[in-house]
Amino acid sequence: MLNKVFLIGRLTRDPEIRFLPSGTQVTTFSIAVNRRFKVGDDWREETYYFDIETFGNLAERLGKQLNKGTQILIEGQLRQDRWETSSGEKRSKIKVVADKVNLIGGIPRDLQSTTASNTNASNTNEEAPLDLPEEIDDVLDTDEDVPF
Repeated sequence: MLNKVFLIGRLTRDPEIRFLPSGTQVTTFSIAVNRRFKVGDDWREETYYFDIETFGNLAERLGKQLNKGTQILIEGQLRQDRWETSSGEKRSKIKVVADKVNLIGGIPRDLQSTTASNTNASNTNEEAPLDLPEEIDDVLDTDEDVPF
């Protein structure tokens, strides 16, 4: 079965970091994804919010690099968590477990001065280079209409 998700969005808050009993780092955050569509002659926009979870080395890197407002590309898979409340109600939640995450909106403002001083470069507001996986080109470069 295929379970693959690509999302581009901005963090809605700073990432949260925790550790599993094994010592593995888990970094969680939420992103907002906008969808523009036309109804008649009017353009409308909807915003969707997704919870993202990362583990291990990726979680360690993202815990240091991401801030609220950072624009990212996520490649991952959907996971459904199910549980029962103390009152016996069944609950479930869908989240995205990220396999790859790329910064696409440049270096966040809070990190630009730190990065510039570490590399002895001037603080020029230049964006970080886009490091997209090759297979994403097929997804992003299409003339097909999306059916929703």
